[in-house]
Amino acid sequence: MPVDHMQHVLIHTDDVEGTAQWFEKNLGLRRGDNPDFKVPLIWLYVGDVHAIHIAEFPKEGETQRFQDRYLGGRRTEVRYGSGVIDHVAFHCTGLVDMVARLDGEKANYLKRQANDGDLFQLFIDAPNGMRIELNFDAAEAKAASMKPDLTAAEAVAVA
Repeated sequence: MPVDHMQHVLIHTDDVEGTAQWFEKNLGLRRGDNPDFKVPLIWLYVGDVHAIHIAEFPKEGETQRFQDRYLGGRRTEVRYGSGVIDHVAFHCTGLVDMVARLDGEKANYLKRQANDGDLFQLFIDAPNGMRIELNFDAAEAKAASMKPDLTAAEAVAVA
């Protein structure tokens, strides 16, 4: 099965550091490594698994360009409650089969790749304006000669 486990939730906030500290102090999560997406964010881990990604609400400049170009734009202007959740992500295998499935269903999706990384991503428009992120090993894309529509560095570059 291509989707093998839920991977993370991305939370937008006006206070990245304070939000991260809350999860660290109250839930015992810990900070860990994350790919260089060229925008500020913190990944919090449960054991060895990154479970929560925290980024600031998109503003002018790089964070807005990244949100608009790489992630496909914010789906809501809500800045409180469940509106702060940008997307839910799953770790997957079987990139070629998944793309064929999505194409067969005429799903709207974006192909992305983190900079110089081993992460190839699909961002899918789901019902009710929800966004789903599927993460694959970039080696699958390379083996299939599949290219991203955009990289993180391209997303934040000034046009």
